[in-house]
Amino acid sequence: MGRHGRRLLPVVAAVWAAVVAGGCSDPGADGDSSGDPADAVPTGTGADAATETPATGDSAGAAWPDEVRATVETEPVPHGGDAADDPAVWVNTRDPAASAVIATDKQGGLLVYDLRGRQLQYLPVGQVNNVDVRPAAGPSGSSTLASRPLVVTGNRSDDSIGVYELDPDTRQLRDVSAGALRPGVEVYGSCLYRSAATDRLYVFVTSKSGRVVQFELFEDGSGRVDGERVRSFDLDSQIEGCVADDELGHLYIAEEEVGIWKYGAEPTDGTEGTPVARVSRSGPLVADVEGLTIAAGPDGTGYLIASSQGDDSYAVYTREDDNDFVTSFQVVGGSGIDGAEDTDGLVAAAAPLGTDFPAGVLVVQDGENDGGNQNFKLVPLDRLLPD
Repeated sequence: MGRHGRRLLPVVAAVWAAVVAGGCSDPGADGDSSGDPADAVPTGTGADAATETPATGDSAGAAWPDEVRATVETEPVPHGGDAADDPAVWVNTRDPAASAVIATDKQGGLLVYDLRGRQLQYLPVGQVNNVDVRPAAGPSGSSTLASRPLVVTGNRSDDSIGVYELDPDTRQLRDVSAGALRPGVEVYGSCLYRSAATDRLYVFVTSKSGRVVQFELFEDGSGRVDGERVRSFDLDSQIEGCVADDELGHLYIAEEEVGIWKYGAEPTDGTEGTPVARVSRSGPLVADVEGLTIAAGPDGTGYLIASSQGDDSYAVYTREDDNDFVTSFQVVGGSGIDGAEDTDGLVAAAAPLGTDFPAGVLVVQDGENDGGNQNFKLVPLDRLLPD
């Protein structure tokens, strides 16, 4: 593993309370960008690409660790080779310790694990790459999607969007799609967005061609979930990882050999993006840029975390303002659990999840699991976040 500069953290509020899932990428995929990837610079309109300057304004002197260790790893995914890809976390508000990790085996299906890493369900639904979840946010029995805990995937087997409802009592998934939902693009990555302004639910689908499609999801009148395309725009090369900030209305996209972009997440926000960070041979963001996740704090604070696959590390940026670079870290081995390398997807669930994860959990895909097929590593957030 490479070792890159570690930086101090800016001031952060104490209690975190949000769950946002992220997306990921296939390390063996062919990119479409030309020239030297390490010299690539985001070329969209907006501010110049963010310089990788460490944030040093922490009046409390708190620092992130260079390395953290997982305390739990999931059972390996069913398929060998490059199979495990992307995790999401469903938070059980009634019994946080009974929350669940939903994850993809991109060679064959969708999995549900408990927080001890035990497999609870496997659905052989096809080549699902990315997964995201939104918990129930409305009254039970409401006619809106907000009342239902929904899990959404992008399925590369037939370039469709899969929609599943999670049973809070059994932590089992059932298909609630109203037929095949096709965004009209070769599906690669995907992520969800619930608008704070309208409470409408959207899925963003990304593609190897660089096209992004925004699809609105809605009930069809029979309890099934249908959808329609509401916006599309293009980047210059291959994209997969994405994450949406429901509260602030931002969409972040990882252009794998170029960097991270920020867009407005509302369908009326246009098609122009702002560059957040660019890849570099020396880091902190080394191509490919893979999964993205948001750990949301109070009042719009928190962090954007990216998988820097080229050096087996994770780059951290502020959630607010111009997404300044904060630090980078690695997940290393210890106590019988190996570290995480070649990470595709990751997700931070910044909410108390019982005694094992009192401040929440960071889940990362491990592309080189010592115990067999690929799997996912669970890191307590209190081991990562500064006091």
